[in-house]
Amino acid sequence: MNAILILFLLGVILLAGEVFVPGAILGILGALSMAAGCVISFLQLGTGGGIIATVVALALLGLTLYVELIWLPKTRFGRKLIVQATVDATSQPPLADKENVIGKTAEALTALVPSGHVLLEGRRYEAFSPSGHVAKGTVLRVTGLDNFRLIVTKS
Repeated sequence: MNAILILFLLGVILLAGEVFVPGAILGILGALSMAAGCVISFLQLGTGGGIIATVVALALLGLTLYVELIWLPKTRFGRKLIVQATVDATSQPPLADKENVIGKTAEALTALVPSGHVLLEGRRYEAFSPSGHVAKGTVLRVTGLDNFRLIVTKS
């Protein structure tokens, strides 16, 4: 009987520790501990005792999940554990508007071999030079748009 109680208690502690440790390892170990307690209860206490132990294990699991997922996030301590910030920035530069960029001049920010980055009206764009290598700082003219990058030639 002590082994069953210890395994159930260990399972609840490991499931509760899942909140603080990333990954699912503690949760899996907690579930295995509670399952082992159920198996031992079937072996030692018979079918009736095993069913009661399984119901208790499921109730403990439900209570632990309720505390972790419903109650804890509403507490002051739980709000410190949850990331509340959002990022409004984008990871990619804005796409060029075909009408606004074709025919304009740009400066090569990096060497274009044949792709690189150019500066056009204060904005950085990815660019492609069909003529091959272009040195950094070269003044270029935008001749077209290819999906997400500008097509440039030497002025």
